[in-house]
Amino acid sequence: MARVEATVDGNSAEPGGSRAGSVERLAPRALRSETLLVLALSLGASALAALISFVGSLTKPGGLKDQAATLVGSQAPGRPWLDLSWQLFGVATALVPVALVAHLLAREGTGMPAIGFDLRRPRTDLLRGAALAAAIGGTGLLFYLGARASGFNLTVVPESLPDVWWKIPVLIASAIQNAVLEEVVVVGYLLRRLDQLGWTPVGALVASSVLRGSYHLYQGIGGLIGNMAMGVVFVLLYRRWGRVGPLVAAHALIDIVAFVGYALLAGKVGWLPTA
Repeated sequence: MARVEATVDGNSAEPGGSRAGSVERLAPRALRSETLLVLALSLGASALAALISFVGSLTKPGGLKDQAATLVGSQAPGRPWLDLSWQLFGVATALVPVALVAHLLAREGTGMPAIGFDLRRPRTDLLRGAALAAAIGGTGLLFYLGARASGFNLTVVPESLPDVWWKIPVLIASAIQNAVLEEVVVVGYLLRRLDQLGWTPVGALVASSVLRGSYHLYQGIGGLIGNMAMGVVFVLLYRRWGRVGPLVAAHALIDIVAFVGYALLAGKVGWLPTA
């Protein structure tokens, strides 16, 4: 693989606000290939799958709101131990692209601290994440309810797991996996690579937010637009803070509330749509 060796002044700022010393810099062609491969193995593939799913929903008789998109469902109904094995397998394999990003950044000579995914500021990351989750979570719920009522969104079913002892732990693990995968790949890694390729900040923001929205298209137009808007906010905050840690915390908290809240409230409150 072609590469260019470069020594960077220790006071030079890295994309997103981090700093690095001597690093290995890949040639632009290699950087582009690497980025496309990482996306093809992760959320880029999810975006294509979401598009196919959305086309299927559009061409199916009936409106979008009369169809359901299940986020965490049973993989082996009636066989709880096998189901648990599949759930854990799914969570673990979904994080392989994150391990790949960690490897690529370590090869670069920086590692995950370059994108702010570490334990250097746990309290600050958690507090910022909680504040962000509170701001986005309520707005996102209202937007979803409005989009569904208008016929632009499927009915989102956050979970349909059986009532077994591992249900809540698996939902929490799934929420954390979603947060780590999306924020590390779509914000930290992708923005770093686009910066290194010479993209403008606006171009990188558009690419990241459109990608985030696209792999939520299986939920409908509301899922696309709502997550694009969330992507814009997350990119702007990443540029300001230089860390994906708060974004991971916020995303995890939003999904935990959605998954566990649905498990506890579905069928018990009138305002929460169910399939």
